[in-house]
Amino acid sequence: MTRPILKVAAILLTMNVSTVDLLMAQQTLKLFYDKPAAEWNEALPIGNSRLGAMVFGDPANEEIQLNEETIWAGEPGNNVPKNTHDNIAKMRRLLADGKAREAQALSNETFPRQVPEGLDYGMPYQTFGSLRLNFLGHDHYTDFHRELDIENAVARTSYSVEGVKFEREIFASFADDVVIVKLTSSKKKGLSFTIGLTTPHIKHNIVAKDRLLALTGTSGSVDSKIGKVDFYGIVKPVLKGGQLIENLGTLEVKDADEVLLYVSIGTNFNRYNDLTGNPVQRARHILDKAVKIKYTNALSSHIKKYQRFFNRVELDLGTSNQSHKTTDIRVREFVQSHDPQLVALYFQFGRYLLISSSQPGGQPANLQGIWNDKLSPPWDSKYTVNINTEMNYWPAEVTNLSEMHEPLFSMLKDLSVTGRESAREMYNARGWNMHHNTDLWRITGVVDGGYYGMWPMGGAWLSQHLWQHYLYNGDKDFLKEYYDVLKGKTLFYLDVLHEDQTGKWLVLSPSMSPENSYMAGSVGVSAGTTMDNQLIFDVFHNFVNASKILGMDTELADSVQDALNRLPPMQIGQHNQLQEWLTDLDSKEDKHRHISHLYGLYPAGQISPFRHPELTQAAKNSMLYRGDKSTGWSMGWKVNWWARLLDGNQAYKLIQDQLSPPEGETGQGGGTYPNLLDAHPPFQIDGNFGCTSGIAEMLVQSYDGNIFILPALPDALPDGKVTGLRVRGGFSVDIAWKQGMLTQLRIKSTLGGNCRLRLAKGIVLSGSTSVSKAQLENPNSFYSVNAIKEPLKSAKSSVKRYEIPDTDLWDFNTEAGKQYNFVVTR
Repeated sequence: MTRPILKVAAILLTMNVSTVDLLMAQQTLKLFYDKPAAEWNEALPIGNSRLGAMVFGDPANEEIQLNEETIWAGEPGNNVPKNTHDNIAKMRRLLADGKAREAQALSNETFPRQVPEGLDYGMPYQTFGSLRLNFLGHDHYTDFHRELDIENAVARTSYSVEGVKFEREIFASFADDVVIVKLTSSKKKGLSFTIGLTTPHIKHNIVAKDRLLALTGTSGSVDSKIGKVDFYGIVKPVLKGGQLIENLGTLEVKDADEVLLYVSIGTNFNRYNDLTGNPVQRARHILDKAVKIKYTNALSSHIKKYQRFFNRVELDLGTSNQSHKTTDIRVREFVQSHDPQLVALYFQFGRYLLISSSQPGGQPANLQGIWNDKLSPPWDSKYTVNINTEMNYWPAEVTNLSEMHEPLFSMLKDLSVTGRESAREMYNARGWNMHHNTDLWRITGVVDGGYYGMWPMGGAWLSQHLWQHYLYNGDKDFLKEYYDVLKGKTLFYLDVLHEDQTGKWLVLSPSMSPENSYMAGSVGVSAGTTMDNQLIFDVFHNFVNASKILGMDTELADSVQDALNRLPPMQIGQHNQLQEWLTDLDSKEDKHRHISHLYGLYPAGQISPFRHPELTQAAKNSMLYRGDKSTGWSMGWKVNWWARLLDGNQAYKLIQDQLSPPEGETGQGGGTYPNLLDAHPPFQIDGNFGCTSGIAEMLVQSYDGNIFILPALPDALPDGKVTGLRVRGGFSVDIAWKQGMLTQLRIKSTLGGNCRLRLAKGIVLSGSTSVSKAQLENPNSFYSVNAIKEPLKSAKSSVKRYEIPDTDLWDFNTEAGKQYNFVVTR
């Protein structure tokens, strides 16, 4: 059989002309409903990163629950315990002697589950309270419509009462840093209602004075730390017609034609160790500027600033009649129906949430982004860094929201300072370290006791985001700015690694494979876990590569390379699985939500179907043993894994599992709430972000020395188009496909250099730029692949080689600032 000859060229086009753009049909990007939210998980989220709000849309009793990103319990300070180094060293010796139960018992004793006196296990993120609008006589309404327009970042509610139409438009302004509520009526003098503020905080005061409504409060106290975040929220009504009446703790609007409400919040928080700000001055200064701006201009500026980010990516996966149904019904029916627009909406909703909860200069998105109505939310709504915080930022680079990554980088700078105490006091090591949780105060000690918390790897994982940002953007100034963060993390592991009992490998001990155990009685503390080895492999490689690029620390880089060479390889166990621990202790019956040893498959990319077919099959077997249905974030991670396994249909099946109503309010049955927020349950935002990145990963991958176009396209999405996705090396990618086959491709280069494409075999690209068959490794340094050791295999293993699709690799040279269009024929 004669193999098709690939004839490839490209047409260099101008910046504003694209056949892909001409074919892109922008779909309606709205969540909409025919009834008000009955509870918080049905309310609609708006936010500008610093301020967040959940809009319920009740005609008679509107609630707009409010958040400000720095209202946390507690006060500045670290949670590093004293005099624990000797016990950590003893745990290490016990593990080396095969006494795992004793090591776990000592870990539990050293770091008890109950918070030790004088320490804390992290402070909770807390609500500000709620703005409440009460309309007498609006209980009986018709023509109700409620929506969240994620293309413009605006929430709207409309309804009629006795023939009069009422409308509300609400947004958290990206331009003016206030929440603005516009209320209108089709009848002159039709608006009469009361304005109130409520809060669950014990320390608070509410005053109506000078045509303003103000709430002053102090964050809550938890454990041994007194709440010391002072906050001040203020509501200013601006009326067209009618009267504004001041009552005791409320304002009353009578017979107005139109009302604007401006909500401003300030706190005393400056940074993690500084609470000397003036919340009243801050809130009033922001408010005074905002009210001077005409509403139409304020709305226009807000949308313009938001769309600067949001409009970078468009996704069209086709249409169906399901799109005419309300969003809650679409979620309930998704598994049984064909609703490609819901997948596209969910993808863009994830981007909307990231833009709305993580702007430069602010705090990173926490477990709930910025949306939380409690004083003690689930898991404190902290930063859990054994998966969840990292997952929040998986969409940042690939979905063209690189700037949204900045708050995480800023937090890493802080942690590299506070983490020196953890490294020094607990491990007698240089550099910096943290465990599996942190909060606004940048704590770095153990959290949640010696079972969950004995994992000194949080900083290792977080630091990968620095290196990946560099690979996507090629910014050497950025790399130089954060070089010391990478170096400090490297120094820590150089100091704490030690020889295993065979004397062959360098391992980290004590640690664990996050939240999992390998022995009855919740024994999880161990040495040399697979995930730890994978993470340290990346930490060391990132430092060595950064050192070469910047020409710094040559001798240290040589020492790091020596240690890197002694890390254990990955292993294939007796069940043909990728081993989770250094010894073969995995159980085929283990259904744990964390499959941490698959970090090497995604996000790390150390395991490639093309380079490591046996290891890839072992990773797949581990996935099959664990099963599909799990917590929301776990299913989001699995979408990415199945995409990396090039199995689009299974990845889509996990999207179906994710886009299903949750099974109850607690437990392991994840899913999606009617407002499209992820259910662990309860609500955690990481599942939204994980699934968004997974959808992108199904369409393009760039981790294995090349840009793989449509690597995991499911049968359920045969036709579609996407523009604006980003890949490593400073490239952006636009793709169109029909009947499951690539039809058009555009590559834009911001850095120049070789572009290597992996395409399905038999594709013919037409144009005028010469393309050659790829030879050897990709010469583009952003696509260099860190070689892993040959995996060790159990004598009981009979693992097969993973089946890979037929593809070809093609190279063409690019110039910075130019774009290249290809039309595909066969």
